[in-house]
Parts: sequence; C-alpha cells; structure tokens
Amino acid sequence: MAAEVSFSIESPGGPRQVTIAHERVGSGEPLLLLHGIGHHWQAWSPVIPVLAGEREVIAVDLPGFGASPALPEGLAYDLPTVTSVLGALCATLGIERPHVAGNSLGGLLALELGREKLVRSVTALSPGGFWSEAERRYAFGTLHAMRQGARALPVAAIERLSRSAAGRAALTSTIYARPGRRSPEDVVAETLALREATGFTPTLQAGRHVLFTDDVPEVPVTVAWGTRDRLLLRRQGIRAKHALPGARLVRLPGCGHVPMNDDPALVSRVILDTSR
Repeated sequence: MAAEVSFSIESPGGPRQVTIAHERVGSGEPLLLLHGIGHHWQAWSPVIPVLAGEREVIAVDLPGFGASPALPEGLAYDLPTVTSVLGALCATLGIERPHVAGNSLGGLLALELGREKLVRSVTALSPGGFWSEAERRYAFGTLHAMRQGARALPVAAIERLSRSAAGRAALTSTIYARPGRRSPEDVVAETLALREATGFTPTLQAGRHVLFTDDVPEVPVTVAWGTRDRLLLRRQGIRAKHALPGARLVRLPGCGHVPMNDDPALVSRVILDTSR
C-alpha cells in the first residue's frame, strides 16, 4: 500500500497542509514518477520493476488524484503551485534533485521541475503544453468525455466490461494502443480513479492557458511520443523539440498516450538512458 506524507505549503492566506500518497521502492539515485490527469501512480506499474533495479523509485499520486487528497482551499492547481508541492515533497522525503519522468500532465510538470532546476534529468512522455488551441480543445474535450463516461457507468458495469478485451478497449483505448494488455483489475482501478479524481476539473481549468515555450537548459531532457497517441497527437513532439532545442526527441513505435503499458521495456530504457 502506498505511504502518505504531509507538509506545509505557503499560500496567500498562510500555510496550508498538503498530503501526498506515494509508492517508494528500489535503490540507487532517486527517480520521481508523475502520472497524467485522471490517473494514479499505478500507471507506472508496468515499468517500476525494471526501473527499481537501478533507481530508488518514488511514484506519486498528484494532488487530487489517486489516494492523494485535494489541495486545501487557497492553493490552485496551476503549474507553479503543483511544482512547489512536488519540490516540498522531495524535501520532506529527503530527496535532493531526483531524476524525474512524467506522462502527459506529469510530463509538463517534469519539464517545469527541470526549468526550475529542481531535478537532475527529465523524461517527458507525451507532455502537455505543446498543443495548438484547436488541439488543446480536442484533448480537453476528450478527457472530459472520458470522465463523464466513467462517472455515468455503475461500478458493476465497469467490472463487467473489464472482463473482456473488447470491454477494456471501450474503457481505455483512448490512452492505450494495446488496451487488451491491461488486466481487468487495473482497468477497474484506473476507471474508478478517473471518476473519483477531485483534482480533475480544477486541473483542466488551470491548463486552459498553459503553453510551454521556455527552454530547459543545463538539464538532460528527453521528450518521447507514441506513434499511436490519440490524445496529444505526435506532431506536438516536433513543437516540443523546437521549444527545447537541447532535448532528445524519441519516437515510441506502436505506443499510445500512456506508453508504459504498451511497451514497458522501451519506456524503461528511454527513462534509464536519460537518467544515466
């Protein structure tokens, strides 16, 4: 079971207590893993065993997602605030400048941590923030529809759908290129995580005007994009390369938006190569 840690974050109204759930395994240089919107730390489960062989892995439930409670009143879900929360989390856990890998929203946060020089390397898998306005509206609309669908289905219906490959595809094919590889238990858990995420709506609202245009100098950066990403289209990777001229751009053949499940070996190798 994931552990929880609490710490204080300054806000205009004074200090606020934040609690973050996380899984911590392995040994070696620390590696922080950040999931996407509506997901939870278990999105990284397919790659954690490999990563933990070389790194101390800290897989985080972002505020308002998974087992982490919502941010307290007075704290926004914007990029500066959540970056500060992650920095304070690392300080509380005694982790100095970890490597970081993030997917989607987590990739955007990973790049911001790199820009703030709070980490020693960044691997961003299909990161947000490199969209056109039309692409952003499409992605946010798709995410909203996924959330509404998850909330509309009774738990018994979710469990029934998860038992067949076709049902798992119906629930998760937007983010996975190979949804049939997910176990029924994993599909049920992540569908429930999506429907119950208290941070979902405020995170989407905060992201409406996000456009990542700053470089991340002096930190090794890899941006990786699945060739079958249906949510953030892979041409956004080219924009990311233009915005981050020093970054390595990697193609993930046959992978969807959440590539850790589609090709765990490839994703693990990309993360470890960057962190070396």
